[in-house]
Amino acid sequence: MKRTLLWIVALSIYACILSLTAAAQTPAHAIDSEGHQWWQHAVFYEIYPRSFADSNNDGIGDLKGITSKLDYLKDLGVDAIWISPCFPSPQVDFGYDVSDYENIDPMYGTLADFDVLASEAKKRDIHIILDFVVNHSSDQHKWFLDSKSSRTSAHRDWYIWRDGRGPGLPPNNWVSTFGGSAWKFDPATNQYYYHFFYAEQPDLNWRNPAVKDAMFDVERWWYKRGVAGFRLDAVDTLFEDPNLPDNPILKPGTNAFGDPFEDNKYNTKLPEVHDVLRGLRKVSDEYNAVLIGETWTADIAELNKYYGEGNNELQLPMDFLFTTVNKLSPAEFRKQIAAVDAASGWPTFVISNHDIVRSYDRYGDGEHNDQIAKLMAALYLTLRGTPIMYYGEEIGMKTTPPTSREEVKDPIGRTGWPKEKGRDGERTPMQWNSSDNAGFSKGTPWLPVPPTYKTHNVAEESKDPDSVLEFYKKVLKLRHTNRALLDGSYVAINENDANVLSYLRVYKGHAVVVALNMSNTLQKVTLELKGKGFSSAKGLLSTGQSTANGAEVSLDPYGVFIGEVK
Repeated sequence: MKRTLLWIVALSIYACILSLTAAAQTPAHAIDSEGHQWWQHAVFYEIYPRSFADSNNDGIGDLKGITSKLDYLKDLGVDAIWISPCFPSPQVDFGYDVSDYENIDPMYGTLADFDVLASEAKKRDIHIILDFVVNHSSDQHKWFLDSKSSRTSAHRDWYIWRDGRGPGLPPNNWVSTFGGSAWKFDPATNQYYYHFFYAEQPDLNWRNPAVKDAMFDVERWWYKRGVAGFRLDAVDTLFEDPNLPDNPILKPGTNAFGDPFEDNKYNTKLPEVHDVLRGLRKVSDEYNAVLIGETWTADIAELNKYYGEGNNELQLPMDFLFTTVNKLSPAEFRKQIAAVDAASGWPTFVISNHDIVRSYDRYGDGEHNDQIAKLMAALYLTLRGTPIMYYGEEIGMKTTPPTSREEVKDPIGRTGWPKEKGRDGERTPMQWNSSDNAGFSKGTPWLPVPPTYKTHNVAEESKDPDSVLEFYKKVLKLRHTNRALLDGSYVAINENDANVLSYLRVYKGHAVVVALNMSNTLQKVTLELKGKGFSSAKGLLSTGQSTANGAEVSLDPYGVFIGEVK
């Protein structure tokens, strides 16, 4: 008996040691013993607040509208919502010109409305991500109003002011990405200020430590209010060469705004950007928060820089390289998936957002768009990494650009028409049902609702088991419950197939196979399973008549087969 008790005590001590060792090896805030963070298992969903749900029927979406749809988002399978800017703003760039970083614009509600949204979202285990406009403020922000008041004002050096290089001449040849010179002359102080975007969006001077401290304080302020992270807007543009050399001209001719084609060599992607990102990350780590980056990278080597050494910068730099594959090409998708899978951090996948033509149109052929929408859902929601959905993607919303300059709301479209029609087409109101204005508002919507709302809306698709929405729900449920899809490695198979993209997600001897027919003809494929240690596939989710018999898979045109392999 005494010996037995000694053994029990010894085993208990050993178990405690093992437990403590495992805990010591698991990063802080991990959600499992393997060290995964919450954002690695999450599905993110971007909401353009003007267009999601209008609670007061003024034609503009608002925070109460978002709160009213949280049950829908939870049922869909969303774990985090990224809300595009809802701070006070003159709305020159629809909120990306912020006049107060620590408040809510009255058109969207109040801080109390935000607190209710945060509280209700927390009850449903939904995290809130805000859009942090770090490169610039509005010209109506109190910092800039003081900055322009005199050359000796307290905030003068919070922005970038320079003398012209001659009478009536800006400091250099830099052009704004929204058209015209990137410099605006201020006659009151006889200097120019710099703006990478609109003149109403003056760039902050991140070389000034006071700016850095103020913006880090904004970050902390929202974390304390319950925010779980930020999507960092336009991070590439935070710094400029202080010597202001002219940018090189890439080629003859002019762009849609009539400006030369410039290489932004001296005013984007400067090394100092990464110092700021490390600082922002240090603050976010104090709150177990996540940073998503709007990072336009030329290749994976450049993408790796945004993860930082030892992953100390952005957890989720967006892989916009993925969005450059604007056709259903297995070979091109294989190339991009393999590249980002080999990157130095956790992959992020995006196929649409508020600045990019919707995936329904980019990949659709006009005849099989719904099938193709399901195909794309199966692709980016089963890859290793974190997906970021765009509102309406799950119901097959299409891009509906304006047909005349008079209809355009986006200043880019008004300036660049007709070569540049702006981004209104991908920002139209969410389609909730087949009633007037798609159930978005009883007032006149700020943008017209596409005519497709009669068939492509939440209410109608919820009743159709074969709809795009119901497929999204099924694949998201599978993603959340299958460990191979959550944490498994990515293994490409059948890599020479010109029509079918196939891959495995392998986790501790368990695997899921995904086969996607990117052609408009029936495809029969023998999956290369034996060489990977597997022999046959059993269906988990498929579209149409797509099915498997052992390692043989038959796929409908644009068909999907997701199966468990033995």
